[in-house]
Amino acid sequence: MSRVQRFVRIPVDDAELDGELVVPADARGIVLFAHGSGSSRHSPRNQAVAERLREEGLATLLFDLLTEAEDRTRRNRFDIPLLTDRLAAVTRWIGDQSETADLPVGYFGASTGAAAALRAAAEDGLDIDAVVARGGRVDLAADRVPDVDAPCLFVVGSEDTEVLERNEAMLADLPGEKRLEVVEGAGHLFEGPGQLTTVATLAAEWFVDHLPE
Repeated sequence: MSRVQRFVRIPVDDAELDGELVVPADARGIVLFAHGSGSSRHSPRNQAVAERLREEGLATLLFDLLTEAEDRTRRNRFDIPLLTDRLAAVTRWIGDQSETADLPVGYFGASTGAAAALRAAAEDGLDIDAVVARGGRVDLAADRVPDVDAPCLFVVGSEDTEVLERNEAMLADLPGEKRLEVVEGAGHLFEGPGQLTTVATLAAEWFVDHLPE
Protein backbone atom coordinates (compact mmCIF):
# COMPACT_ATOMS: atom_id res chain seq x y z
CA MET A 1 0.00 0.00 0.00
CA SER A 2 1.46 3.35 -1.01
CA ARG A 3 1.61 6.02 1.65
CA VAL A 4 2.93 9.48 2.44
CA GLN A 5 5.55 9.51 5.19
CA ARG A 6 7.30 12.64 6.34
CA PHE A 7 9.03 14.09 9.33
CA VAL A 8 7.42 17.32 10.47
CA ARG A 9 8.19 20.23 12.74
CA ILE A 10 4.99 21.58 14.20
CA PRO A 11 4.95 25.21 15.38
CA VAL A 12 3.23 25.58 18.75
CA ASP A 13 3.46 28.93 20.54
CA ASP A 14 7.21 29.63 20.85
CA ALA A 15 8.24 26.01 20.29
CA GLU A 16 8.55 23.54 17.43
CA LEU A 17 7.60 19.92 18.07
CA ASP A 18 9.16 17.07 16.11
CA GLY A 19 6.87 14.44 14.66
CA GLU A 20 6.43 11.69 12.10
CA LEU A 21 3.30 11.77 9.93
CA VAL A 22 2.31 8.68 7.96
CA VAL A 23 -0.75 8.75 5.71
CA PRO A 24 -1.73 5.53 3.89
CA ALA A 25 -3.42 5.78 0.52
CA ASP A 26 -7.16 6.40 0.94
CA ALA A 27 -6.76 6.91 4.69
CA ARG A 28 -10.04 6.63 6.60
CA GLY A 29 -8.93 8.71 9.58
CA ILE A 30 -5.93 9.84 11.60
CA VAL A 31 -4.81 8.97 15.11
CA LEU A 32 -2.62 11.35 17.12
CA PHE A 33 -0.43 9.75 19.79
CA ALA A 34 0.10 11.39 23.17
CA HIS A 35 2.95 9.58 24.92
CA GLY A 36 3.55 9.25 28.62
CA SER A 37 6.05 11.03 30.84
CA GLY A 38 9.67 10.34 30.01
CA SER A 39 8.77 8.89 26.62
CA SER A 40 8.76 10.36 23.10
CA ARG A 41 7.61 9.79 19.55
CA HIS A 42 10.19 6.98 19.41
CA SER A 43 8.33 4.87 22.01
CA PRO A 44 8.54 1.29 20.69
CA ARG A 45 5.15 0.50 22.20
CA ASN A 46 3.41 3.39 20.48
CA GLN A 47 5.32 2.70 17.27
CA ALA A 48 4.01 -0.88 17.30
CA VAL A 49 0.44 0.27 17.83
CA ALA A 50 0.81 2.89 15.09
CA GLU A 51 1.96 0.29 12.58
CA ARG A 52 -1.07 -1.85 13.37
CA LEU A 53 -3.37 1.14 12.83
CA ARG A 54 -1.76 1.88 9.48
CA GLU A 55 -2.51 -1.69 8.41
CA GLU A 56 -6.17 -0.75 8.86
CA GLY A 57 -5.82 2.32 6.64
CA LEU A 58 -5.47 4.85 9.44
CA ALA A 59 -3.00 7.71 9.27
CA THR A 60 -0.83 8.30 12.34
CA LEU A 61 1.05 11.18 13.88
CA LEU A 62 3.61 10.41 16.56
CA PHE A 63 5.14 13.59 17.95
CA ASP A 64 6.98 14.95 20.96
CA LEU A 65 4.77 16.87 23.36
CA LEU A 66 7.83 18.71 24.67
CA THR A 67 11.02 20.03 23.10
CA GLU A 68 14.32 18.49 24.21
CA ALA A 69 15.01 21.51 26.43
CA GLU A 70 11.55 21.38 28.01
CA ASP A 71 11.81 17.66 28.66
CA ARG A 72 14.92 18.20 30.77
CA THR A 73 12.70 19.90 33.36
CA ARG A 74 10.93 16.98 35.03
CA ARG A 75 7.87 18.92 36.15
CA ASN A 76 6.99 19.68 32.52
CA ARG A 77 6.36 15.96 31.97
CA PHE A 78 3.53 16.09 34.50
CA ASP A 79 2.13 19.51 33.49
CA ILE A 80 -1.14 18.12 32.13
CA PRO A 81 -2.59 21.52 31.13
CA LEU A 82 0.57 22.24 29.09
CA LEU A 83 0.47 18.80 27.43
CA THR A 84 -3.23 19.28 26.70
CA ASP A 85 -2.60 22.65 25.07
CA ARG A 86 0.13 21.09 22.93
CA LEU A 87 -2.10 18.23 21.81
CA ALA A 88 -4.95 20.61 20.99
CA ALA A 89 -2.63 22.87 18.98
CA VAL A 90 -1.24 19.90 17.04
CA THR A 91 -4.81 18.76 16.33
CA ARG A 92 -5.56 22.14 14.80
CA TRP A 93 -2.34 21.97 12.79
CA ILE A 94 -3.37 18.56 11.40
CA GLY A 95 -6.62 20.14 10.27
CA ASP A 96 -4.64 22.62 8.16
CA GLN A 97 -2.51 20.04 6.33
CA SER A 98 -3.60 19.06 2.84
CA GLU A 99 -3.14 15.30 3.43
CA THR A 100 -5.18 15.22 6.63
CA ALA A 101 -7.55 18.20 6.59
CA ASP A 102 -10.64 16.10 5.88
CA LEU A 103 -9.84 13.08 8.05
CA PRO A 104 -11.74 12.26 11.25
CA VAL A 105 -9.44 12.40 14.29
CA GLY A 106 -8.78 9.96 17.11
CA TYR A 107 -6.41 10.09 20.08
CA PHE A 108 -4.25 7.30 21.49
CA GLY A 109 -2.91 8.30 24.89
CA ALA A 110 -0.51 6.36 27.11
CA SER A 111 0.05 6.95 30.82
CA THR A 112 0.00 10.74 31.45
CA GLY A 113 -0.63 11.27 27.75
CA ALA A 114 -4.04 9.69 28.24
CA ALA A 115 -4.98 12.51 30.59
CA ALA A 116 -3.97 15.07 27.95
CA ALA A 117 -5.98 13.14 25.34
CA LEU A 118 -9.13 13.15 27.46
CA ARG A 119 -8.79 16.81 28.37
CA ALA A 120 -8.22 17.81 24.75
CA ALA A 121 -11.19 15.69 23.64
CA ALA A 122 -13.34 17.71 26.06
CA GLU A 123 -12.32 21.06 24.55
CA ASP A 124 -14.81 23.13 22.59
CA GLY A 125 -13.95 23.42 18.91
CA LEU A 126 -12.04 20.14 18.65
CA ASP A 127 -14.02 17.40 16.92
CA ILE A 128 -12.49 14.19 18.31
CA ASP A 129 -14.24 11.02 17.22
CA ALA A 130 -12.61 8.35 19.41
CA VAL A 131 -10.10 7.99 22.26
CA VAL A 132 -8.04 4.99 23.36
CA ALA A 133 -6.06 5.07 26.62
CA ARG A 134 -3.32 2.50 27.32
CA GLY A 135 -2.40 2.24 30.97
CA GLY A 136 -3.76 5.74 31.24
CA ARG A 137 -3.51 8.12 34.16
CA VAL A 138 -7.06 9.11 33.34
CA ASP A 139 -7.57 10.33 36.91
CA LEU A 140 -5.43 13.36 36.00
CA ALA A 141 -8.30 14.46 33.76
CA ALA A 142 -11.01 13.85 36.36
CA ASP A 143 -12.47 17.37 36.18
CA ARG A 144 -12.98 17.14 32.39
CA VAL A 145 -13.99 13.50 31.97
CA PRO A 146 -17.73 14.31 32.28
CA ASP A 147 -17.36 16.59 29.23
CA VAL A 148 -15.85 13.95 26.93
CA ASP A 149 -18.42 12.92 24.31
CA ALA A 150 -16.06 10.81 22.16
CA PRO A 151 -16.31 7.02 22.50
CA CYS A 152 -13.53 5.94 24.88
CA LEU A 153 -11.70 2.64 25.28
CA PHE A 154 -9.50 2.14 28.34
CA VAL A 155 -6.96 -0.72 28.13
CA VAL A 156 -5.23 -1.66 31.38
CA GLY A 157 -3.12 -4.59 32.54
CA SER A 158 -4.61 -6.73 35.32
CA GLU A 159 -1.36 -6.42 37.29
CA ASP A 160 -1.38 -2.62 37.05
CA THR A 161 -3.78 -2.56 39.97
CA GLU A 162 -3.60 1.11 41.01
CA VAL A 163 -4.09 2.36 37.45
CA LEU A 164 -6.87 -0.19 36.92
CA GLU A 165 -8.75 1.14 39.94
CA ARG A 166 -8.41 4.69 38.66
CA ASN A 167 -9.65 3.68 35.21
CA GLU A 168 -12.67 1.92 36.69
CA ALA A 169 -13.54 5.02 38.69
CA MET A 170 -13.19 7.39 35.73
CA LEU A 171 -15.14 5.12 33.39
CA ALA A 172 -18.26 5.66 35.48
CA ASP A 173 -18.06 9.43 34.87
CA LEU A 174 -17.80 9.23 31.07
CA PRO A 175 -21.13 10.22 29.50
CA GLY A 176 -20.75 8.58 26.09
CA GLU A 177 -19.91 5.16 24.72
CA LYS A 178 -17.17 3.55 26.78
CA ARG A 179 -15.42 0.27 27.47
CA LEU A 180 -12.71 -1.06 29.75
CA GLU A 181 -10.53 -3.92 28.51
CA VAL A 182 -8.31 -5.67 31.05
CA VAL A 183 -5.34 -7.57 29.63
CA GLU A 184 -4.78 -10.50 31.97
CA GLY A 185 -1.28 -10.84 33.39
CA ALA A 186 -0.08 -7.53 31.97
CA GLY A 187 1.68 -4.81 33.92
CA HIS A 188 1.88 -1.13 33.10
CA LEU A 189 4.13 -1.59 30.05
CA PHE A 190 2.45 -4.67 28.53
CA GLU A 191 5.80 -6.38 28.13
CA GLY A 192 4.64 -10.00 28.24
CA PRO A 193 4.28 -12.21 25.15
CA GLY A 194 1.44 -11.06 22.96
CA GLN A 195 0.25 -8.36 25.35
CA LEU A 196 1.15 -5.37 23.20
CA THR A 197 -0.33 -7.12 20.16
CA THR A 198 -3.58 -7.38 22.12
CA VAL A 199 -3.45 -3.64 22.87
CA ALA A 200 -2.80 -2.80 19.22
CA THR A 201 -5.64 -5.03 18.02
CA LEU A 202 -8.11 -3.57 20.51
CA ALA A 203 -7.10 -0.02 19.53
CA ALA A 204 -7.36 -0.75 15.80
CA GLU A 205 -10.82 -2.25 16.19
CA TRP A 206 -12.00 0.70 18.29
CA PHE A 207 -10.82 3.32 15.81
CA VAL A 208 -12.12 1.42 12.78
CA ASP A 209 -15.51 1.10 14.46
CA HIS A 210 -15.76 4.71 15.67
CA LEU A 211 -13.97 6.96 13.18
CA PRO A 212 -16.66 7.89 10.60
CA GLU A 213 -15.95 6.97 6.99
